[in-house]
Amino acid sequence: MALETKPFRIGSGAGYAGDRIDPAQDLAERGQLDALVFECLAERTIALAQLRRSRDPQHGYDPLLEARMRAVLPACVAQGVTVITNMGAANPLAAGQAVLQVARSVGLMQLRVAVVTGDDVLPWMRAHDVPLLDSADSVRSLDGRLISANAYLGADALLPALAAGADVVVTGRVADPALFLAPLMHHFGWQADDWPRLGRGIAVGHLLECAAQVSGGYLADPGFVDVPGLHNVGFPLAEVQADGRAVITKLTGTGGRVDRLSCTAQLLYEIEDPARYLQPDVVADFSGVRFTELGPDRMQLSGAGGQPRPAQLKATLGYCDGFIGEGQISYAGPGARARGEMALAILEQRLMRRGLAAREHRAELIGVNAMHGPLLGTAHEPYEVRVRLAVRCATQAEAEIVGQEVEALYLNGPAAGGGVTQSVREVIAAASALIPRDAVRPQWQMLSC
Repeated sequence: MALETKPFRIGSGAGYAGDRIDPAQDLAERGQLDALVFECLAERTIALAQLRRSRDPQHGYDPLLEARMRAVLPACVAQGVTVITNMGAANPLAAGQAVLQVARSVGLMQLRVAVVTGDDVLPWMRAHDVPLLDSADSVRSLDGRLISANAYLGADALLPALAAGADVVVTGRVADPALFLAPLMHHFGWQADDWPRLGRGIAVGHLLECAAQVSGGYLADPGFVDVPGLHNVGFPLAEVQADGRAVITKLTGTGGRVDRLSCTAQLLYEIEDPARYLQPDVVADFSGVRFTELGPDRMQLSGAGGQPRPAQLKATLGYCDGFIGEGQISYAGPGARARGEMALAILEQRLMRRGLAAREHRAELIGVNAMHGPLLGTAHEPYEVRVRLAVRCATQAEAEIVGQEVEALYLNGPAAGGGVTQSVREVIAAASALIPRDAVRPQWQMLSC
């Protein structure tokens, strides 16, 4: 059978949970896409979502889900664009229902929403003790503190939903590049053991998964690396051929830049070994990747490959790890630094009196030593500084003391302090473990208006 010759156009609608919405809407309306992917889960996001779900069983999905769907669904449905997203987070089924509600509100009465589940392996993890990656501890060390455990599903978990003709596919934890690989496998008919093509699809997904990072976002350094129009940076899309070769580009009239630098920077982002990028579907090989400039903002991707997939799946565990109490106060004008240093000295003494000095903490002057400690020396005399004290505490009550001590500097510290802020936040930490594939059983169901 002859291979498909028309390129498959796939766009990135988000690179993280708080990303902009208007560039995704622009892609939906002008991109002539076949698929639009929203990648919105970081390592700790599901744990935080689980906490929200515990307070309200109807939530636990991405807070911007409805706003994003309202922005893109009319254009996507009109043009036959499949939407794929992991915004289901800790509650994909509720997210799917929310998508349907948005569809009804904008007059789309025939929408088919597929919900993919099975990534939640918390019951399995509580019943089994496996080693934690990058740690000498095991899962048992997290007993009583474990909030979530989610396995990274692969593209194969999404394929049945795509084959059933879903307009929108909502998932929880899926490996980021797999969200892009799945529609490529479905469209081109790539087999689950076609390792070279799967590796190329993962390369496409990895380049697109962080949205504007490959089109100039997070790259600008005025005078060294200039990126035009960051206020209107265009989110990227890929034109993918049946053999996996692709062109990375963005829409005309948008800001940003797609070139060798932006693509290379994103290719190497979060990669430990370019020759062995472990994914649920394939071990991708980026060591032979080449970028060829075809024109302004058009970079051809070639040379990726792949080897058989790993025997195990990675799971991310979210767990409670105490609280952080923080307080800040500003000093400005002549002698600002000296007054800031006096404030820090006072706070160190107060921590000793309150029994918190042994806790892990940071005491710093933002603008002087917050980033590089004492390495910049003492010659710099800023006009303004901001004192910041942050302490990791065992309890919320302890953490509240930190901000209270900073606020007390108003009348018990150096002259002319102002702009105090104080906060307490629960620390949700993440750990990783490898689990057997047979511990994970992906499922899907179709919802309709």
